[in-house]
Amino acid sequence: MTTEAMGRLDRDVLVVGGGIAGLQTALDLADRGRSVLVVDKAPSIGGKMIALSKVFPTMDCASCITTPRMSSAAHHDNVDIWVYSEVEALTPNPAGGFTATVRRKATYVDEDTCIGCRLCEYACPVEVPHEFEGRMGARRAVYIPFGTAIPQNALIDADECIFCGKCEKACPTTPTAIDFTQQDRVETLHVDATVLATGYQVTPTTAKAEYHGEAANVVSGLDMERLLSPNGPYGRVLRPSDGKIPERVAYVQCAGSRDETLGVPYCSRVCCMYAIKQAMLLSGSLPLADITVYYMDIRAFGKGYEQFYQTARAMGIEFVKAKVARIDEQPDGDLRLRIERMEGDGSVDEPVHDLVVLSVGMQPGTDPRSFVGVDLDGDGFIKPADPKLDATCTSVPGIFASGTAISPKDIVDSVVEASAAAAKVEAYLAATAGARPQRARPLISVSELRPQQLAVAGAIEDAHHGQ
Repeated sequence: MTTEAMGRLDRDVLVVGGGIAGLQTALDLADRGRSVLVVDKAPSIGGKMIALSKVFPTMDCASCITTPRMSSAAHHDNVDIWVYSEVEALTPNPAGGFTATVRRKATYVDEDTCIGCRLCEYACPVEVPHEFEGRMGARRAVYIPFGTAIPQNALIDADECIFCGKCEKACPTTPTAIDFTQQDRVETLHVDATVLATGYQVTPTTAKAEYHGEAANVVSGLDMERLLSPNGPYGRVLRPSDGKIPERVAYVQCAGSRDETLGVPYCSRVCCMYAIKQAMLLSGSLPLADITVYYMDIRAFGKGYEQFYQTARAMGIEFVKAKVARIDEQPDGDLRLRIERMEGDGSVDEPVHDLVVLSVGMQPGTDPRSFVGVDLDGDGFIKPADPKLDATCTSVPGIFASGTAISPKDIVDSVVEASAAAAKVEAYLAATAGARPQRARPLISVSELRPQQLAVAGAIEDAHHGQ
């Protein structure tokens, strides 16, 4: 699986990005016997999906879907995971494959010694806004990213640390896992193929000045996911500015998509659906709240999505076809919207809400050209070699892509595309001269079965033959 020759670590496949698409690709390849290295710039794998409350249209728990895949990748014999790391260069080799240069950033905590007890975190006196909670909660300068993070290792935010030494004294390991002398490490390795699953970032709430995204009670769709999550920053849905229970919640659609002034002329595909999902969840959490969705068009494109939308309307959620021109913050924290109705008499109204959710769109998560020369489309996403027939192959042979690195899409399409990318990688490795032999093994061998299990298996086999 993992070889070390001349100080260089070799893998069959490098997967850049540890979100749901990257993990699915890695697991599919690992199950085929390929050695896979997953590199993620965040301090934990899981991507954006691990922060969601539920998924549409099934309303399944997002964490319940993501966490098992995270755990499977972490415990798979053929998968290695480097978090808090970034690929700096990916250079094709004349003999085939690529030389990857990866910077593993200093966490100031020894990953082999840390046991994830969080005593250092409890001892730290510094509190700063928590990025994972949409900056609505707080974390310490030394912290574990979130409760189900993988790996369960602490890291120190050197920009916030006051170097008081309390974390070092609280650490129960001997020698202590805290290491303030730790420095970045640059690793070089050979890989036969690479999959870019670099994900997406959302349009900032402050991108459109008219919407006053800097106001405390104007939040993004991802922020609302954390408010709705059972392990969110407040444990319930509260208004960030004063902790008030919202009574009038507004959703503003296309707040970060279909807007050429923001440089995002395309539809992000998921915004309508996640707004409908959140509105339905809010209706259950806040049964007395008035929930209004201001939209230009509802694009419920997937299987069962239109019925999902109709169910939301039947629940009493109000959908108003209107353009939102401006959001003004009031002295008490409420928000006055100026809207132009697109139906009826086309009147202009100014309804007041105490919480506004901007349905921000998807933008490319990173520019892969900083480390490899793949082609991008006009919107900055990775351009497939053939969008219709070969959606996961890039302009560089041996480099593939999956998920929202290629285009905006929902979780279902991301997972399907991730498996497609894994199949393409396997076909590519099998076709190249440097392809390594399969190392797959059965999940369980016959010799590992107890006699009782063998008897049951034999009975089932006889029954099948008798049919």
